[in-house]
Parts: sequence; C-alpha cells; structure tokens
Amino acid sequence: MEPIISFRNFSFQYNAQKNPTLKDINLDIYPGEKVLICGASGSGKSTLGNCINGLIPFSFDGKISGKLTVDGIETKNSSIFELSTRVGTVLQDPDGQFVGLTVAEDIAFALENDCVENETMKRQTLLSASKVNIENRMNNAPQDLSGGQKQRVSMAGVLVDDVKILLFDEPLANLDPATGKSAIELIEKIKNETGTTVIIIEHRIEDVLWERVDRIILMDDGRIVSDSSPEKLLRSSLLKEYGIREPLYITQLKYAGVDLNNVEGIDSIRTIRLSEADKEKVRNWYARQDREDKTNVNDYLLEVENVDFKYDESEQILFDINTKIKKGEMLAIVGKNGAGKSTLCKVICGFERNYNGKIIFDHEDVTDKSIRARARNIGYVMQNPNQMISQSMIFDEVALGLKNTGLSEEEIRERVYDVLKICGLYSFRNWPISALSFGQKKRVTIASILVMGPQIIILDEPTAGQDFRHYTDIMDFLDELNREGKTIIMVTHDMHLMLEYTDRSLVFADGKLEADKSGSAVLCDPELVDLADLKETSLFNIANMTGIDDPVDFVDCFIAYEKKERSHES
Repeated sequence: MEPIISFRNFSFQYNAQKNPTLKDINLDIYPGEKVLICGASGSGKSTLGNCINGLIPFSFDGKISGKLTVDGIETKNSSIFELSTRVGTVLQDPDGQFVGLTVAEDIAFALENDCVENETMKRQTLLSASKVNIENRMNNAPQDLSGGQKQRVSMAGVLVDDVKILLFDEPLANLDPATGKSAIELIEKIKNETGTTVIIIEHRIEDVLWERVDRIILMDDGRIVSDSSPEKLLRSSLLKEYGIREPLYITQLKYAGVDLNNVEGIDSIRTIRLSEADKEKVRNWYARQDREDKTNVNDYLLEVENVDFKYDESEQILFDINTKIKKGEMLAIVGKNGAGKSTLCKVICGFERNYNGKIIFDHEDVTDKSIRARARNIGYVMQNPNQMISQSMIFDEVALGLKNTGLSEEEIRERVYDVLKICGLYSFRNWPISALSFGQKKRVTIASILVMGPQIIILDEPTAGQDFRHYTDIMDFLDELNREGKTIIMVTHDMHLMLEYTDRSLVFADGKLEADKSGSAVLCDPELVDLADLKETSLFNIANMTGIDDPVDFVDCFIAYEKKERSHES
C-alpha cells in the first residue's frame, strides 16, 4: 500500500529563525491510519502538521529541503487550496476558524466557494452536520455555542469537502473532560464510517488513548525520536524522558513495581488486564504509603453569599451560590462547559455587576466596590489570552500593570524578568507577541497578573495548551506562591491539576454548586462525575480493579507519592 503522506529527508526552517524547526524527517502515514503526534512545546509537532495541510510554505515562509507528498501531490509544488481539498484541519481554537454568521453558513463555506448548486449544498451541509450531531444547531451563531459544539461545527466544515485526511491540532485543549472524551469518540466514529486518515496533535495522551490509536509519533527538537505502537511506547520511559505526562495508570503501575512488559491491553484503561500477582503488587504498594494531614486552619479570605446572576433578561446563569475560601487555599472550580464557573469568577472580580448576593473579601463587603478597587487584591487571568493582551511586545505587556506604581525602571525590569523566567518566557522577552503560539500567549497573560502580586489569583484554564514541562513549571510556581500564603483559584478542565495541586474542588453543573470536596473524592464519585461532565481518574479504575476498598485514599496516596518522586528528581 502506498502512503497517503510521505516525508523524505524533509527539513524546514522559518525565515525568522536561525535554525531549522524540522530536521531530516522521514515518515510514512498510510490510508485509514489514526496517528497521534506528541511532543513538548517547541518539538516541531505543530510545524509538522502545518506542512501536511499546506500552511507551510503557503502561509508561513521558510526554506524547505527534502520532499513531502500528500495524496500523491508534492506539497511545495501545490497550493493551499489544492491541499485543503485533501486535508481538513480542525484548529485548537475553533473561534479562529469560523467564517459564517450561522452554523449552516459556516459548514457550507467550502461548498459556496466551489459554486455548488443550492439544493445540493443544503443536502451536503445537513449530511455533514448530522455526522457530528450538530444538525439541531444550524441557525445558531457559532460563537454562541459551547466549546464541544464549536468543535463539532469545525469538524463538519472540513468533512463537507469529503477530505481524505483529518488533522486535529490539540482538539482537547478547551474542552471539559466529558466533552473531550466525546470528541475522541466522535473522531473514532468518523474514521470508522468514512475510512478517513486521522492525525491528532495532542500532548494529553491518556485522553486520546480512550479510543484506539495505530501509532504514536514522539517528537523532540524537530526530530522524530519514536515511531511505535502505543503499547511499545507506554512500556518504555520515553514519554517521561521527553517531558510528556504518562497516563496516570501507567505511572501508578510503575510505582508499584509491575513489569509492564507482561501486562496485556496496556494502551488503554478500558482494555488493560492485570494478573493476580500484579494486583497484589498494587495492594502492597498502597499498604506501605504514609498519610498526610491536609487540614487548613486559616481564616476565611473570600466569601460568596447567595449569589444569583443572569445576563440581562436571559436565562439565569448562577443559582444561589454560597461558598467560603480560606486564606492560603489552592482551589479548583470544575464542571460542564457553560455551567457558570467563569461567570462566578467574573462576579467575584467585579467584571459582572448585575448580580444578587454579596461578595466579602477579608471580612469587608466589596459588593459595591469597583473593578479597580477589587483588582488590588484579586487578579484574574482570562481563558483566552487574546482578550487580555494590549501591547505588541512581551516585555511591555507584562510590565504594563507596574507603570505608574512608583517603581523605578530597574525595579520593573527585575520583577518582569523574574516572572518571565518562572513562566518559561525569559528567552522571548524581546519578542513580539504576534510570534507566539496560543500556549505561549497564555503564559504571557499569567505573567502580567503574577507580576502585580495580588492576594488572590484567579486563573481560568491556566494550563490549557501547555505541554507537561511548562504545565509543571507554572503549577509549581503557583504552588510556591500558595505555600507563601497566596490564595489560588483555578477554573480548570484538567483533572490531574485538580488532583495534584488543589486542596478542594467546587463542582458546578447548570449554574448550581453541586459539591464542595477534595479532587480525589470528586473523581471517585461516578454520579457526580456524570452530573458535572467530568471524567473518572484512571486511578479509580485501578483501585476497583485491584480490590482496594477506599479509592479516594488510594488516589490521595498516589498524588502524595508522585509529589515526593518529583521533588527527589528535581
């Protein structure tokens, strides 16, 4: 069988860069395969994807050596239009892909460009929408949909052209866990029904492996360092070596001393089968673990009392929210897309004013205080970095809040540089923001708030789009701030973040606060997981599989053990 995608001694260097981003790539992908491409930020995985869909060299200028053919066409002799009829791309940020005023218009865009007859276009548009279960939203504006629905619209828009290759660039970055799982299931459904070749660029390997993958391509420094089956890669130490988080169940089995070479079905928590001897190793590991006292005796710093909220006269968003947050807590807010998590944070910061109830900071009622007054103590990092950035250069953006504070230029420079180092941006300090990836822009906005030193820092999806190394850098920095007394509140879809770093979690569903408990207790509660569109941790599955009576304590022991292991490594 001839490959549908073939790289031969392929290298690419952006005109703005001194060194090649891709180096001597040799790779064949065959029709009907599902391939996962992973690697740390800067490894070249997104650049590889942009070569396949034609953005390189037709939108991003640079020097190509070697050869790349897609569906029999050598890309450098083709055009971005010709390649778009063969490769459909679903971007990490769907908002950047929409062109129509309604879902129907957006899906039909490619057909309109091809001057397809009106009735045929309507029929094909509806068929494409039905493939991804979005046909009941045809008259909605794409921007008004949830994250998962937006992604389905993007999928339908590329499927309508009957492409042979589907390329997904970090499809899970902005989705809640249950929606992410549904997206992976939908990708598998489309592949099976159409025979499409699927390429997924993603660093959340455990989530992608919810469904079968044929191969995993691991990249580092512009080179392919591994091209193997999921089973072979998971049995090795390569993921950890190259800064990618292993599936939690794999890490746990390694901690317990299980020989992964003898474990069947290891590529997914849905298929794994442990022998009785391996189950005993897990139970013995659990029996050896120490327990920690996590009691927080600090006074309450922030109180939310009886908060209701709705936009204008539209549907109510928040219903009678009551919670108290102690000084020095690290708190997660989790739940469905559109459940009211971000809205509550905007109410706390004063961005949304028309609410009923009270916001009390440090025993003072700040309900009537302005945004500026609250901002002295409460910093907010938005989910979409493009909504926060106002300067063209990275240094200027991070330093902006320090202007007119009485600090000298040297003091400002020192504080900005310190934060840029922590956020992994120091080497880019003189770069324009336009040259950054979505994840790098996210780190710029985090740095711009951290540099101000507020008492409470609220972060909306702080790790979205981050690889494991930068995720760990940012979270360890936030953890350090927390140990120094800062109160950290995070709206997140990252269940591992909730497990490893937070003291407790507020669980939202449909505008209501449904639970207030530890992350481990949340993810070991199947009913709550289902209600709030979360996803059970694979550690819960391992606990049940091995006959452990207290899955919550088992998960807590794993997280404590993992922290100790990481501190020893550092």
